[in-house]
Amino acid sequence: MANGAGEEPTLTVDELAARAGVTVRTVRFYSTRGLLPPPAIGPRRVGRYGAAHLSRLALIEELQHHGMTLAAIERYLARLPDDLSAHDLAIHRALVASWSPDSAEEATRAHLERRAGRALSEDDIDRLAAMDVLERTGDPDAFRVDPAVLHLGIRLLDVPVALETLLAARTVVQEHTRSAARELTRLFHDEVWGPYRERESDPEQVESMKSLSAHMQPMVVQALVTAFQRSMREELRATYAEE
Repeated sequence: MANGAGEEPTLTVDELAARAGVTVRTVRFYSTRGLLPPPAIGPRRVGRYGAAHLSRLALIEELQHHGMTLAAIERYLARLPDDLSAHDLAIHRALVASWSPDSAEEATRAHLERRAGRALSEDDIDRLAAMDVLERTGDPDAFRVDPAVLHLGIRLLDVPVALETLLAARTVVQEHTRSAARELTRLFHDEVWGPYRERESDPEQVESMKSLSAHMQPMVVQALVTAFQRSMREELRATYAEE
């Protein structure tokens, strides 16, 4: 397993556990099972962990949240390429989390700061809100947090992008994803569901079709993510190749 990410490992095991929201004992247990790559050994033989370790921990926790056994998680991770970066692992985790129903969690500012590894300013909170990572509540130190994107949102806090740009990006994403969802739903209803209902009168078969349509979401999400990633690579390649 690669440390990846191109970032120097700087976190101690205690800092890694705090940033990941798990215990040191959990980190050590995952390491002994081979789920985490070994740390870089620094001065005084102190192990140092990096962004790839943090992203891998978040992915492991998400897979466990979905009920996967450690053996199943080991098989899942073994199928991933060795050179995945922290960013790639975060995308994997977001895809896994997208199969879960929406579930916001309560979190204090202190909890968020432990996860971030530093104090959070009001600008940081505004940026997390702009990325739909959290929502403010009546209590300035309490928030409703989307655990599926918390890890990635915290990583993006250090990216030098203006809040206005984040808000504009969120608007673009929301508008286009809603449009895609609307058109795909219309296409399924007009081309698949409507004709099927006209042909099939058996209530059990109709219910079976409804069940099938409900389970199509993961396939559609995977297709959308894959298409978006390819489009982004092509756009970035075309844009920056000209400079």
